[in-house]
Amino acid sequence: MSQTAATAERARAGDQSPETGDQVAVGGAEDAGTLAVGSLLGATWRTLGRGRTLARAGARLGAGAVRGLAGRGPAPERGDWRFADPTWQEHPVYRRLMHVYLNSSRAVDQLVEDADVDWRTRERARFAVSVLTSALAPTNTLAGNPAALKRAFETGGSSLVTGVRQLVDDLRHNGGLPSQVDRSAFTVGENLALSPGVVVYRDEVCEVIQYTPTTPQVRARPVVMVPPQINKFYFMDLAPQRSFIEYAVSKGLTFFAVSWRNPVASQGSWNLDTYGERVVAAIDAAREITGSDSVNVIGMCAGGITTSAVLSHLALRRPNTVHSASFGVTLLDFDVPAMVGMMQSGPLLAVAKRRSARAGVLDGQSLAAVFTWMRPNDLVWNYWVNNYLMGKRPPTFDILAWNADRTNLPAALHAQFLEIFASNALVHPGAISVLGTPVDLARITCDTYVTGGLTDHLTPWQGCYRATQLFSGPTTFVLSHTGHIQTMVNPPGNPKSHYFVGPDPGPDPEAWRAQAERRQGSWWDHWSEWILARSGEERPAPAKLGSRRHKPLDPAPGTYVLG
Repeated sequence: MSQTAATAERARAGDQSPETGDQVAVGGAEDAGTLAVGSLLGATWRTLGRGRTLARAGARLGAGAVRGLAGRGPAPERGDWRFADPTWQEHPVYRRLMHVYLNSSRAVDQLVEDADVDWRTRERARFAVSVLTSALAPTNTLAGNPAALKRAFETGGSSLVTGVRQLVDDLRHNGGLPSQVDRSAFTVGENLALSPGVVVYRDEVCEVIQYTPTTPQVRARPVVMVPPQINKFYFMDLAPQRSFIEYAVSKGLTFFAVSWRNPVASQGSWNLDTYGERVVAAIDAAREITGSDSVNVIGMCAGGITTSAVLSHLALRRPNTVHSASFGVTLLDFDVPAMVGMMQSGPLLAVAKRRSARAGVLDGQSLAAVFTWMRPNDLVWNYWVNNYLMGKRPPTFDILAWNADRTNLPAALHAQFLEIFASNALVHPGAISVLGTPVDLARITCDTYVTGGLTDHLTPWQGCYRATQLFSGPTTFVLSHTGHIQTMVNPPGNPKSHYFVGPDPGPDPEAWRAQAERRQGSWWDHWSEWILARSGEERPAPAKLGSRRHKPLDPAPGTYVLG
């Protein structure tokens, strides 16, 4: 099994998720390069600027190199695909090369950890060091990769010819980054986003899909899902047996989903008010179609930011419209140590804002590049080796295919997200306004359900947990054992899956975790029990979808998801 195939297999098993930047949109590819250089210079200045620190750093690097040349050093971390080939252990030259590299990398990492700097500066330094050390891995070169050399010999060099062709294709069509997936195997509406339903509302910004019941009885109060504007909604409807929407409908829930349109430059003025109005429209459509006075909402990732602002508005203007709210891996308080915090730099945010304002949108490819470089070993060099040195095709994996189906972000919304990110506006009542009302999350008194991912590097679970302290109503927190996207795409049946449930959340997330109980399975099962208790009585499933006012327009998954 190749390292890329192994990565996909681990993701299927729940051990690793192909993370993507769907929480806060910060900048584009050019900004990522500026950030990397600036971070490296800043980190070097702070950690190596003093003579003693520089001498200590040199001593560590020198000692590590000597130990490596002697064949001594730490073993690769478990799961490090780069040194999986037995040649790294059996061949004396390659073994020494591995130890020199690992010793040197860890010496540089330790410098960052020992630096007396604030957490944002440390995150910027970690990012810069990870980009540097991952790029210098010997496995990224043909001579330094025994597995690639063997394959070139076994194929008579044809693997290298194929690799060059794929490199040229990526330079032309993928922004110079190696492709992470073979998308030719996937088509939305054919083998992705297959849950049956119809579009019951459409305007220039979004479509709202009502899903076909699969049970004879359904609950009276509907669920309305609000996905992130940065990604297409069907990561919650990937494929049969891997679809949250399919699962929710199978439990007898009446389910609606918003599908955002992929904006172009002429739609760059769309902002939080624009999207907030559509969330309200989706709620009203679901209420009218079902005859229910209120709905349950679920905001996913960055969609949770919009959802929280709308809930604050509705609590003031139209109380009791929303009965409960769920949040999936959503960060509302950005004053929590996280990798994304490295981007809380005034100059960088100003550059990002100007760039998207000029273009009208933050294009999806540039946005994806930033978050790809947050995990360079897994999301860049893994595919560099597989596609170019080994001459293999990237894997066919549904989550990666969705991740590569990129969307743009309107410049106005991008600017507001940057403001929220830079000033941590959501935790300060009245710092921003949406739909004419100042946002105050404490105004939200309905029942809330909040999820986090234990290994989530984009929205750390401690940050997601903070949402439980920002709302005023009863709240439940559940911690999945997985990363960002894999926390959401977490169907029951995986024997490795588990999650943690605990007491009512208090101010300290670590205290909550110390008392939490580990349970086997998926948090989907726990959520379904929670939401069913808040979804009203059972009644016969409707024979037809929509209503006179909201007539069926197109079959699911709609038309906007194809753009």
